[in-house]
Order: sequence, then C-alpha cells, then structure tokens
Amino acid sequence: MKSFRYQGRNLDGSAASGQIEAPTQEAAAEQLMGKGIIPINISSHTSKGVVSVDLKALLTPAIPLEVLVIFCRQLYSLTKAGVPLLRSMKGLSQNSANKQLQTALEDVTQELTNGRSLSASMQLFPKVFSPLFVSMIHVGENTGRLDQALLQLANYYEQEVETRKRIKTAMRYPTFVISFIVIALFILNVKVIPQFSSMFERFGVDLPLPTRILINTSGFFVNYWPMMIAVIVGSLFGFRAWLSTAKGRETWDRWRLKMPVVGELINRAQLSRFSRTFALMLKAGVPLNQSLALSAEALGNKYLENRLMEMKASIEAGGAISSTAINSGVFTPLVIQMISVGEETGRIDELLLEVADFYDREVDYDLKTLTARIEPILLVIVAGMVLILALGIFLPMWGMLDAIKG
Repeated sequence: MKSFRYQGRNLDGSAASGQIEAPTQEAAAEQLMGKGIIPINISSHTSKGVVSVDLKALLTPAIPLEVLVIFCRQLYSLTKAGVPLLRSMKGLSQNSANKQLQTALEDVTQELTNGRSLSASMQLFPKVFSPLFVSMIHVGENTGRLDQALLQLANYYEQEVETRKRIKTAMRYPTFVISFIVIALFILNVKVIPQFSSMFERFGVDLPLPTRILINTSGFFVNYWPMMIAVIVGSLFGFRAWLSTAKGRETWDRWRLKMPVVGELINRAQLSRFSRTFALMLKAGVPLNQSLALSAEALGNKYLENRLMEMKASIEAGGAISSTAINSGVFTPLVIQMISVGEETGRIDELLLEVADFYDREVDYDLKTLTARIEPILLVIVAGMVLILALGIFLPMWGMLDAIKG
C-alpha cells in the first residue's frame, strides 16, 4: 500500500487533511468519500528532502506466467461449475502458492466484499494483473461470459509460456559458450600472460607486436581492474538511465528489430504476439481502438507501440484499418493482406489468429536453426582468440630459440 497526503472538506464544510494508505489515488479518493470527506487534493506522501524508494517493489520479482495460467484455469473451472465468485476468490487466495498473488487475491476479495466488480478490484494491482487481463475480465463480466474470458486468457498465457521456453532453450548454447570465453579471457589475463611476460623479460628478447599487445592488455587488466569494473557498472547504469527515457527506449527497441541474426526472429515473435492479442480482444468484444491500444501495450516494444498508437489515432480519425496498417510501416505483406481481407469480410479476429499460428511456426523454425546460424560466429571468435594467443606466445619463443642457437 502507498501513503497519500490529502486535503478536503467534511460534509459540514470544515477543512480536513491527513494521510491515508491505498493502492492508488483513485482508491484513496473512494476511501475518503466513504468516510464523508470530499477530497480536494491527493498527493504521494514523502518526507522533505528524502527520495522515497520502495525497495520491496524493486526487489519483488514479476509473477511467473505459469502462475497466472493456473489461476485462470482454476477460476475458469470454479466459474463454469457455478461456484459464487466471492467464494471462489476466497478459496483461491487461501490455496495460492505464490505469495505475491495470494496477497493480491486477498485484497481483491476484500474489494469484492465492499461491492467492487472483479475487474475494478484487479485494476488496483497493476503489478499483478496487466491492463490486458483486466480488460478481458471486464468484457467477460459485462457479457456474462466470464468463464470464456478466463479460458481465453489461460490459452493466451500458455502460448506465451511456450514461446519463452523455446527462446530460452535456443539461447542456452550461445550463452554457455560466451560465458566460458569470458572466463577464459579473465584467467589468461590474470594468471597465464603475466608468467610469460616475466619469462620474456628475463631473456631480454625483442618482442613482436602481438606479444606486446597481449602483455599491455594483461597489465592494464591486472593494474586497473577496479577502474574497469567502475566503468562497466557506470555504463550499465547509464544505459538503464537512457532506456528510462522515451527516446532512448524507442531507439533501443527499434534497433532490436534490426539486429543481425536475431532481429528477424524478434520481429516475427512480436508480430505473432500482436496478432494473437488483437484477435483475442476483438473476439471478446473489446472495441477496436481499445483492442489496438491494449495489443500495443502487450508487445513490450516502445517503437512498435508508438507506431500502433499512431495507427489507432488514424483509425479514430476515420481511416481504414488496412490503409493505416500500411502507413505504419511495421507490418509484413502477409499481415496487411489478412487485415484487408478480414476488414472486408468482418472476420479480422479469425484471420489474425491464422497469422499468429503462421508466425508461431516461423518462430519455432527460426529457434531450431538459431544455434546453427550462431555457431559460425562463435567459431570465428574462438579461432581469433587462439590465433592471437598463439602468435603472441610462440613468436617470441621462436626468437629465443634462434638467440640460443646463435
């Protein structure tokens, strides 16, 4: 819960002020109204000169998607069986193995007891329930098909889990090789090269260029490692600060889509996620502009999100979906054709699901061949390291043997 400072008026007109704890400002306003206080100003409470940092929020990990899948499946089964919602939520909050989800469900249950709807209660906990999740629940409540909305959410998150697992499996080998390369470089610079350096100094031979480069690099690494660590940490913090800016985030996300080897894979995965999310929202009955906004937010890519929000603005101004999709410049011809045909036939959701399935198969194939495409790059890196080390170590040794023979 956050702490808010408020100023307002009682029902008799007298001034009222103080502090109140609530998840959001809206919830704080509702609590004050329930107490008979009309809020005039509500602001986050921080002490003067002290920056408020919620370490607990920073250190709390995100809820795994597997946990959300199980929650959606369980609530779907209970809702379909006709169990009352309040009773279902109480049971799920007691049996949840994830502490963060359990705490959120207990608070949601309390809000349900106070008369809130399920979607409004979940909206108070954005760290647990995403806007996509809340919108689907809201549509399910309004249409009387909450069980179907939960089933669609479970299927959607299951697909996300499978995609992430495939990506982790494909990246395991390159990560393993790169980690060992870094460890080998560290050991060589700290332990091996200094031994050869002292030996060459005792013999007093002229060292070739590769050997001098190796020795100077090793000496810099040994003597200035605290500065190197400081530079690396500073660079990471600077990069994070740059990513926190809107321009930096958009530039980075745009570059990710154009990265060699994996850029095409990321682009296909993003298009698959957009198509599936957009189709899911339309099928559930969410308005087109809201579906587009939620699908853009679910991508996690600021560049694509901004292009889709521009597309949403064009549609609200009266433009056709297919023409705005072409003007956005982020869709492949396949997606544009499917959107165009779906717009004409009124079956955009069905055709976009076909697009999502197609791109899922493409991503699966790309992931299976990713290791084969990365292996040559890793081999070139390892071969270059071995060549530099061999030249740097053996060339002066051959010079020493010539000096001994002479």
